[in-house]
Amino acid sequence: MSMEINLQRVDRVYYPGEKVHGYVVVDSPKGTLQHSGITMEVEGSIGLQLSAKAVGLFDAFYANVKPIRIMHFNIDVQKGTKLAQGKTELPFEFRIAPLDDMRLFETYHGVYINITYNLNCEMARSLLAKNMKAQLEFVVHMPSKEEPVEKRVPFKVTPESLENVKRTSLTAIPRFRLSGHLDSSVCNIMKPFTGEIVVEECEAVIKSIELQLIRVETCGGLEGVAREATEIQSIQVADGDVQRNLRIPLYMIFPRLFTCPTTAANTFKIEFEVNIVVQMQDGYTVTENFPIKLIRC
Repeated sequence: MSMEINLQRVDRVYYPGEKVHGYVVVDSPKGTLQHSGITMEVEGSIGLQLSAKAVGLFDAFYANVKPIRIMHFNIDVQKGTKLAQGKTELPFEFRIAPLDDMRLFETYHGVYINITYNLNCEMARSLLAKNMKAQLEFVVHMPSKEEPVEKRVPFKVTPESLENVKRTSLTAIPRFRLSGHLDSSVCNIMKPFTGEIVVEECEAVIKSIELQLIRVETCGGLEGVAREATEIQSIQVADGDVQRNLRIPLYMIFPRLFTCPTTAANTFKIEFEVNIVVQMQDGYTVTENFPIKLIRC
């Protein structure tokens, strides 16, 4: 015997206000199946978690961190009855809508912040039989209200422009000059991130050039704020000692679920940054950081 949840949309992606249609599929290959009712719980929640180094700083906040419920309702899929042998499909439907005084946020799987929407189905059976359960996550996308406006970001990187280097240490750093641009710091999450980098000059031998996507998650309240930056993905855009003055394209697809439109709420923020990392064979690493804003349109 088994029970599973199927949705009509294969990608399981829905927008606020849309209706979700699906089936609870019960398979009883050996005979009829008696049950006392099949119910489904629809829940959307925000989970906040502080990093280990921040727990001691914000004990009061940490003690109060509980999942924030933003969507919830129950569905009676079927009253208690007897199901025939074989597969039985039981339809259900509901509309994507938040609880009163709450608002929906896009599905997001992070390190310290998680926004998830789940279907939890349970079949109640007799005292001597174990209840059957099934779970399925669906995805909510939130279209941004603002229109995409490309904001081209040119950059030039030299030893003198580095922020975390003392002036007295500049003579020990190999001479280099990098230039290029990001096509836009406001990025449509449905389209690739693009730009280019040019190594105009570099005394040291270059090992690689990488493009990193960083998530910046902020949790907090009146007690304080904990801000953590972690890497989502890193893409190598060049390998070896690249030719000087060669235009090297930057190209990256934003990963599903691990990114979402830039979000700010009362107790959390989700932001994103891009790092361009140039590694040299003598152990020097040059990193240039660019905050970006993600929107969905």
